[in-house]
Amino acid sequence: MIEIVSLNELTSHLRRLTKGKLWLQVIIALLLGIAVGVILNPSSGMVSSTFSQWLANWLDLPGKIFLRLVQMVMIPLIFASIISGIVSNNTQDLKTMGLRLFLYFVATTTIAIGIGVVLTLFMQPGVLINELGGLPGIETGTIETDQNVPDFKSIPDTISNLIPDNPLESILLGEMLGVVIFTIIIGVAITQLEKEMSIPIIRLIEAIQKICMIVVSWAMLLVPIAVFGLIAALLSDLGFEVLLGLGYYIGVVILGLFLLLLFYMIVLVLIGRKHPFRFLQAIREPQLLAFSTASSAAVMPLSMKVADERLGVSSNISDFVIPVGASINMDGTALFQCISAIFIAQAYGFELSLLNLLLITITIVGASIGTPAIPGGGVIILASVLQSTGIPTEGLIVIIGIDRILGMFRTTVNVTGDLVACVIFDRWFGKKQKV
Repeated sequence: MIEIVSLNELTSHLRRLTKGKLWLQVIIALLLGIAVGVILNPSSGMVSSTFSQWLANWLDLPGKIFLRLVQMVMIPLIFASIISGIVSNNTQDLKTMGLRLFLYFVATTTIAIGIGVVLTLFMQPGVLINELGGLPGIETGTIETDQNVPDFKSIPDTISNLIPDNPLESILLGEMLGVVIFTIIIGVAITQLEKEMSIPIIRLIEAIQKICMIVVSWAMLLVPIAVFGLIAALLSDLGFEVLLGLGYYIGVVILGLFLLLLFYMIVLVLIGRKHPFRFLQAIREPQLLAFSTASSAAVMPLSMKVADERLGVSSNISDFVIPVGASINMDGTALFQCISAIFIAQAYGFELSLLNLLLITITIVGASIGTPAIPGGGVIILASVLQSTGIPTEGLIVIIGIDRILGMFRTTVNVTGDLVACVIFDRWFGKKQKV
């Protein structure tokens, strides 16, 4: 097999940044951003709404630049990293690992949704909203339970449509699932080429990966400033009464994410043989960055670096698992979508049958695979989930107002899940690569 340059050798500048306690800079920026955001909020009475909005736009600028820089190189980085991971594994290991990875992601997503269903049915956050007057747009209790039942005859077409007929269109539209599937197919095809023919292609892919990491290292210089601006702009625009009115729902989502995180730690101990507290300490930087940006795609390069350096994961494993996980492993988002769908149904007085709950579960499992790894991606897919299961989409109005805060928590869990998967699959396959 052809030796691939380790990600360690591609991130020297990024390494120097994190050695400067980037996590501490992010925490300080978070606290300062919260303080400034509270002061700038018009409800505080310290500034006018016009000045608050004007200043918030400027404070938001570094964060927007950071996210755009990372998103600009995200598709070529995913393309190069997945192919590097594929060509570094032998064909038999790739077949076994790819199948296990898919089944693992589906299983953890299903468990996340199960946690969301049980928790929401037990705590009933939507019932409280319903008693306080319900959500706007539709009269309570008038929804037909079978009006938008999915047509299972369309499942074969849905499966075939996973393979993009025009990869360039998927790239332009940011359809990450199509990009990932196309990349995996190309990567497997490269392994079938003769060695002399594949060497120039692999060297080009290495160069693309290195260029992308250089751009990411530039973007990382903006992280503390970006975090400060994003948090300050968020709190300056968000009304405190919205948070107070939906506090119970927010609490249920955060509790569900905590239970999912606890499940990850159990898996980490039983299968990965890792100490959970040491693991959490090792991944604090990608977690803080995920919490700040609410974008698992933006954290992907740092996650790859931490998996490689701090967790001792083989670069062949991390180069494959993390880009795929950042695109299709959205357990925290799936849990949020499940709780939100049932919450909205409860708020409208919509009685959910066992069939409704089953349809919600199936729909979210499929939809979470295609959720964009960007801020607000979960709400975008949630709209289709609500529509397909007959729950009124008008309820999204209140969800959108607080989605940024919930997005910060669920993205942190998503990133943690990807890193746990790295440890698990390194235990199963990494030793073969290190021998």
